[in-house]
Amino acid sequence: MTRDMTGAKMVVQALKDQGVDTVFGYPGGAVLPIYDEVFLQNDIRHVLVRHEQGAVHAAEGYARSTGKPGVVLVTSGPGATNAVTGLTDALMDSIPIVVLTGQVPTFMIGSDAFQEADTVGITRPCTKHNWLVKDTDKLSAVIHEAFHVATAGRPGPVLVDIPKDVQFATGTYTGPNASASHYHPRLRGDMDEITELVEAMEKAKKPIFYTGGGVINSGPEASRLLRELVEATGFPITSTLMGLGAYPASGRNWLGMLGMHGLYEANLAMHDCDLMINVGARFDDRITGRIDAFSPKSTKAHIDIDPSSINKVIKADIPIVGDVAHVLEDILALWKSRGAKTNAEAVTRWHMKIDEWRKVDCLAYTDNPKTIRPQHALARLEALTKGRDRYICTEVGQHQMWAAQYLRFEEPNRWMTSGGLGTMGYGFPASIGVQMAHPDALVINVAGEASWLMNMQEMGTAVQYRLPVKQFILNNERLGMVRQWQELLHGSRYSHSWSEALPDFVKLAEAFGAKGILCKDPADLDDAIMEMIDHDGPVIFDCLVEKHENCFPMIPSGKAHNDMLLGEAETEGVIQAGGAVLV
Repeated sequence: MTRDMTGAKMVVQALKDQGVDTVFGYPGGAVLPIYDEVFLQNDIRHVLVRHEQGAVHAAEGYARSTGKPGVVLVTSGPGATNAVTGLTDALMDSIPIVVLTGQVPTFMIGSDAFQEADTVGITRPCTKHNWLVKDTDKLSAVIHEAFHVATAGRPGPVLVDIPKDVQFATGTYTGPNASASHYHPRLRGDMDEITELVEAMEKAKKPIFYTGGGVINSGPEASRLLRELVEATGFPITSTLMGLGAYPASGRNWLGMLGMHGLYEANLAMHDCDLMINVGARFDDRITGRIDAFSPKSTKAHIDIDPSSINKVIKADIPIVGDVAHVLEDILALWKSRGAKTNAEAVTRWHMKIDEWRKVDCLAYTDNPKTIRPQHALARLEALTKGRDRYICTEVGQHQMWAAQYLRFEEPNRWMTSGGLGTMGYGFPASIGVQMAHPDALVINVAGEASWLMNMQEMGTAVQYRLPVKQFILNNERLGMVRQWQELLHGSRYSHSWSEALPDFVKLAEAFGAKGILCKDPADLDDAIMEMIDHDGPVIFDCLVEKHENCFPMIPSGKAHNDMLLGEAETEGVIQAGGAVLV
């Protein structure tokens, strides 16, 4: 299909042809022709955010919860530069988003014109790919290519920079044609390497599946195949922060999250295993800890669609480049054809050892009748929302780690958090994107008061679009994770890790036209949470919690997986593998 139209109309037509139903954006002079075309149609909803960073995070939430690319439309100069944090966040966490930016007219580029910035140069390091389109005839093809690049292979953010004169000019529109792209990542893994992995699985005495966000990014079939393989082999499974939900938390082989604030049993199993099967994770430093002591005796298999991730951090003994769903399908088929064999007796002993580690109960805490402990707040949130059509977002900090520990996910795409970049201010706009995609679902953003304030202006967006997002703020009046590190590593010198001028969150909610709830008594917590859930509009829930609570377990920076601080689960010092206590 080809026909003549303006560049601005091409943008809207291309979005329609790509199946886009929602765009998050903020207008400005360099994108007014596109906004005019948005006004003239009713197929695509536009969500007016209050800051361009919020637009990108909202698009991330939309993408992560639907599996479809999120779309952003912002103006030139500060509009584009305000999007950089979100772009980098999406790149680190492999989230498919397409950002369309306005640019000054082509004849003004390089003249320091009003609201001009080198958007392509600035965003080159924080996008999967980007384009500056100077020819209207090429605009539609570039936009279609952008969607293909964002979603094919390892997903990620892309950006198309469109000068204003290109938007006004008339050119020839062409429809989507993914086969015309030069970018076709490898989907099938090498069968020799898959055979080597299956042979290792048949012999392994202490195997473990280590899964990441790549399983979720691969789509629902990948999660289904992973579950089938885990149940069939009986191997234990753990996950990174980004991979929660790919395997159900209620599953009999689930060890919980691993890493710096992961569970005791998950970290010790990773340390002691003899076969580690990495499925769609990137050996992030928050997972590996001290690299020279990371799972020292294991054969390491690494399945990833991104060839650059293989051997980048940890050497893979069995490297398999391919899409998770395709590779898992081939592993299952080959393993079954060879008789579905495992070293069952040894694997049973391995589970018995893991069950011994579970007895430490690393998430144990004691209720305080006078003060709400953050662990208790999240345990009650889990109990009162379990079984509902629920999506959870988080900000970044202690509350994020507690949410990962105490909230349980049975399905993929239900957990939206900033993993690689650790972006404070992510969760609130992400929850707006999730709620736009799932208008009838219960969407809760677990926040700290400091993170939440970074994009608090998006409360206007939630109210304007009548989005019933719930902001569950664990308010310790501190930069909790910073304060914890200062206590443990910097002699309790709390340098600028609290604010002396926090708002009244109930009054703030009411000022925006939303509902505010304050809870500071543990006896009132359940009723207050139910009041939040049952309210049909946006809510700011100000939950006053213990100010100096630390998040455990914790692997101190530079330590190995079997060297953890456990808090209340230990008497004093650090418990190591084998039960020794170091004072």
